[in-house]
Amino acid sequence: MMLRFAIAYLCLLPFYHKRFLSDNWRDEILMAVLGITGGSMYFLLENTALLYTQASNVAIIIAATPLLTTITVHLLSGSEKADRQLYAYSALSMLGVALVVFNGEFILQLNPLGDILTLGASIMWVLYSILILRFNDKYPPLMITRKIFFYGMLTLLPYFFFEPWSATWQILLQPTVIFNLLFLGIVASLLCYWMWNVVIDKLGAIKSTNYLYLNPIVAMITSYIVLDERITFLAIVGTSLILTGMYLAQRRNN
Repeated sequence: MMLRFAIAYLCLLPFYHKRFLSDNWRDEILMAVLGITGGSMYFLLENTALLYTQASNVAIIIAATPLLTTITVHLLSGSEKADRQLYAYSALSMLGVALVVFNGEFILQLNPLGDILTLGASIMWVLYSILILRFNDKYPPLMITRKIFFYGMLTLLPYFFFEPWSATWQILLQPTVIFNLLFLGIVASLLCYWMWNVVIDKLGAIKSTNYLYLNPIVAMITSYIVLDERITFLAIVGTSLILTGMYLAQRRNN
């Protein structure tokens, strides 16, 4: 995480290096909170959860992020509204996510610690998606993204007191490791965070997070192509449910 954030931050500097501080200390503190909720704590909670629970558990609980966002925004904000139909469409997409994630093999083992950590990660992303709305039309998305990576790295440093740095140069200089780190830093971090911040600004939290239901579909197709994993009939049904729920929710939002 530290390396991917560092790569993303350094690659952003040539595109936006004129301004390093926010307009006031309140905004700077909020930038730090964004770096924690959408950066360090989100990844620490999610990755640590994988040590204690199954990947399918993590995927299902993380899939609840759009629904949690809808509920939270509905309760806290008057700018975006949600009704029973919107919740029903979101639940339909979640059912589809469950079918895609399990892909015909229904194995769900509850592990309180791992599942709670995953839920914590989901809550972090909800808070991040809502808080970033405070900066609509106030700061450029590139600046916000760069600040998130900076504070994400800064707030990761205390973790090394508990888990000392163990990666060696021999490992880091392997071609496969270099390629994966560059992908994580440039594509999965820099590009994805920047595009997400733009989308949040344009569509709002509820509409934006609704598209997160596409993640399991992309993962399913990619695993079929790259890992030669099978796609079952239930996974196809789940994909149909996800797309139907998303379409109905977006139409309702509009």
